[in-house]
Amino acid sequence: MEAREPLRGLREALRAVLARVREGEPGEGREPFELPRFWDALGQTFKVTSQEATKLSLAFSRPPLASAEVMRWLMMKAACFLGLPVVLCFSSKECQKLSEDVQKAILAVATVYYWLPKGRGTTLRKMVRDATTEVVEGMIQLTETILSAPLESLSQDQLISTGGVWEACEQVSNLPRDNQAAVVSALTACLGVVKDALEEMEHALVEGQDPYGDIMEDEELGLRGNRDTYWSEADRKLLSSCMGLMKASKACLKKVLSVVKAYGKADSPEQIAQLDDLADIAYEISPSVDELALSMYPPVNQLAVRLHAAKLASVLKKVLEITKTSHVCPPSEEGWVQFLTGAVDHNMNKIKNFTQGQL
Repeated sequence: MEAREPLRGLREALRAVLARVREGEPGEGREPFELPRFWDALGQTFKVTSQEATKLSLAFSRPPLASAEVMRWLMMKAACFLGLPVVLCFSSKECQKLSEDVQKAILAVATVYYWLPKGRGTTLRKMVRDATTEVVEGMIQLTETILSAPLESLSQDQLISTGGVWEACEQVSNLPRDNQAAVVSALTACLGVVKDALEEMEHALVEGQDPYGDIMEDEELGLRGNRDTYWSEADRKLLSSCMGLMKASKACLKKVLSVVKAYGKADSPEQIAQLDDLADIAYEISPSVDELALSMYPPVNQLAVRLHAAKLASVLKKVLEITKTSHVCPPSEEGWVQFLTGAVDHNMNKIKNFTQGQL
């Protein structure tokens, strides 16, 4: 039997684990859950998985087939992770043992992930699930790369795949440690997307700028001297209010992020659930902003712009409502909630007025 034959079984086992992690549900209430113990265990399983990836990769490479620099790099990594000499092995029996060790490490990662109950926050759990999924996917990729490479060789793809597993395993140190931190991370990501969309649209709306100026003229279509590639004066008046709505989106996310950082807690089920509600609705802001921005490019369909603006306004008002009724918004913070609610209504009313004739 070929030395790499056990890797085929390993690959299928890892795919089954991946499907379970993606689709499965956590076990609730089996034993008292301790968050510090969970993080210690998860960090240890990620570390062991990284070590097993190193062992597996080195087992299917020989110094004569790799540069001295590459092998020195791998050996240093192995020494760092394993703390013992590396043995290059190629027999079927030894490969079987390596495959079993990898499978055990991945099963341990998945098992610890399943310890984390939904009650600790769905936002936190999603981030841990994504990190776990990336580790399993990385190990599958490494296994497939070894299977597709010539026996006892060390390809660039194998080096990249091994490094991918290392990077995925190192993510555990950057994961948020509770649901408050997880929601802060989610809101920060949403704010970044909205900022990018707003800056792009502001750049495109600079007076006199052709929004398609970066597109080369087509020989068949001819010059872009068509009004469908430019905004009319009426378009610009409508889009000014749309920009106001997009700016309100950015302000809304900034303020919500600020109060979650300042007042957010994950000490009770109610607090955790409120944070998850905020994250869930905040996730809807950036795609709604993107949809509105896309509808704003010429040729402008004013009715479509109005519909996308109304959707964004609805999402923003829901965010503000959920924020106001949650523990992250003490009375001292209610002023900006009212102000932004008014800003959303003001811009949406102007958009309605500009598009009244389209109904």
